[in-house]
Amino acid sequence: MGAPTRALPRTVDHSICGSVPGMLCAHASPRPAAAEKSVGGAARGGLASLIGVGFTGLTGLAVTWLVARGLGTDHAGAFFAATALFALATGLARLGTQTSLVYWPARLRARGNANLLGECLRTGLTPVGAVALVMAVLLWTFAPALAGLTAPDAAPAVVADHAGQLRMLAVFLPLAAIADAVLTATRGYRMLRPTIMLERIVRPGLQLAGIGGLALAAAWVVLPPHWYALAWAGPYLPVALLGGYALRRVYLSGPAPAEAPTSRARRLLRRRFWRFTGPRAVASVAQLALQRLDVLLVAAFGGLAAAALYAVAGRFVVLGQFANQGIGQAVQPRLAEALATGDRDRANALYQAATGWLVLAAWPLYLLVITFAPVYLGAFGADYRGGGTIVVVLGSAMLFSTGCGMVDSVLTMAGRTTWNLWNVLLALVVTISLNLLLIPSMGALGAAIGLAVAVLINNLVPLLQVGLVLGLHPFGRGTMAAGALALACFGGVGALAVRALGPTVPGLLAALAGGGAFYALGILRLRTLLALDDFARLRRTN
Repeated sequence: MGAPTRALPRTVDHSICGSVPGMLCAHASPRPAAAEKSVGGAARGGLASLIGVGFTGLTGLAVTWLVARGLGTDHAGAFFAATALFALATGLARLGTQTSLVYWPARLRARGNANLLGECLRTGLTPVGAVALVMAVLLWTFAPALAGLTAPDAAPAVVADHAGQLRMLAVFLPLAAIADAVLTATRGYRMLRPTIMLERIVRPGLQLAGIGGLALAAAWVVLPPHWYALAWAGPYLPVALLGGYALRRVYLSGPAPAEAPTSRARRLLRRRFWRFTGPRAVASVAQLALQRLDVLLVAAFGGLAAAALYAVAGRFVVLGQFANQGIGQAVQPRLAEALATGDRDRANALYQAATGWLVLAAWPLYLLVITFAPVYLGAFGADYRGGGTIVVVLGSAMLFSTGCGMVDSVLTMAGRTTWNLWNVLLALVVTISLNLLLIPSMGALGAAIGLAVAVLINNLVPLLQVGLVLGLHPFGRGTMAAGALALACFGGVGALAVRALGPTVPGLLAALAGGGAFYALGILRLRTLLALDDFARLRRTN
């Protein structure tokens, strides 16, 4: 998918900074990003994104509940395995551009190289569309073989339904890849609204409406399982169309560049873009594999019922990851600009503030789910009550991961994509090895242990790298305060509620009421330390 083009005028002399002819130097325009010392702009984006990801997380949880209750364990396991394969194929088709299409537009704008933005968008978007079409054809062609591979012991009818789900998802794979790419590019312009509205509200809302309608209809008529795949993937069509329109508008609304880039500047940009993106492409697929491959391995070695249990038990992890994504999408462009202009103090302030917000948003969820695992699992049905240990293992790992903040994004926004690649590959090798070793004997719990160990590695290693090499770390006073507040209000109060009422619905309600009240009071008292005062200055700082 190409970016819109426009005619560009003259060239100027760049000898003052020795830049490539046709590529504007940093002296050509002021650096508004470097002057923006406050984190208020990121705070506004973070708040809006958190609202959006909160809606996405809740609708995703509702979709999981409807699928788990409506399809039964075998067909639900097939659905979760099919969507995991779809996510892996889509991630491969994105070619790592979900970072590059933020990093490069932000960097070009910060350094006054706006004349290369059109070339940057064409460089990133066109290959994504081409590769996505290839992946769709491959997924459609090999759907029966993939279904048999991930469900070797399932009944033939279940395997056939599984293949039908994969083929239905293959039709929408190019739309999903393009939708993600164009929305990522709008974030490179600091435009979060398209992502929040389309990716966080419209798509999950339509998915919930479609699958909810199927669940209601199933009370009167038997529906084929691939209809659930259609209801889940269909919303990518309007999101891709509206996302492309939003990118075109934001691109054309900018001021006309002062000069036309030379052919040499374009070639240099393309080389640098893919030199940066290449390692990230492999790393992004490996990162997706960390999140999705375990479901497929559980299905292959433990059966579809075990895969359904694992997917349901770990669904809350995705809620926390959505919070990370929401805050990261607001902070990444500013972080890239700060690192591009050498403003390490501002980069560190952004990193620490974002980590505090993430802990503030995600730790209450993880602590409550760990404490009240029987309530959480019981909501999906009696077949899922045995996943309590899985919840505790995954929840504990995510508490640690969240406390490290968006460490991967810091590394990649600093241009260290190769480091990120090796970090993720190391974690992936560890989790695959542990899964192959533990799943045959321990089932879904073995996969949870493998993922937990990989999460620890995938955070500790980059944490050391950004600290020793970049001089950045997430452990500011705000992060510490957010963690202590969450532990006291939801860990401590939750433990007291369990002791008094047991791990029951009344106990959960008591923990929510008591812990939530103390949490709100603590946030109010510590709002300056937590950088929440920036929300009162949002309109002046962005």
